[in-house]
Amino acid sequence: MNKIFKPVVSFLKKEDGPTAVEYAVMLALIIVVCIAAITTLGKSASTTFSSVGSTILGSGTGGTTAS
Repeated sequence: MNKIFKPVVSFLKKEDGPTAVEYAVMLALIIVVCIAAITTLGKSASTTFSSVGSTILGSGTGGTTAS
């Protein structure tokens, strides 16, 4: 039974384990912030493009089209 717990205890005493966990937590937080920023900017961009599109359609093109 001691052979099973000895590697686990040595792993928990190493400094590499907590460091990897800290990096994982930081990465998770960065991903959450990026997703929130993309969602916010996406909604803002969608509103802007809708407004511009409505303005263009409302004003008419005067019979000219871009080709």
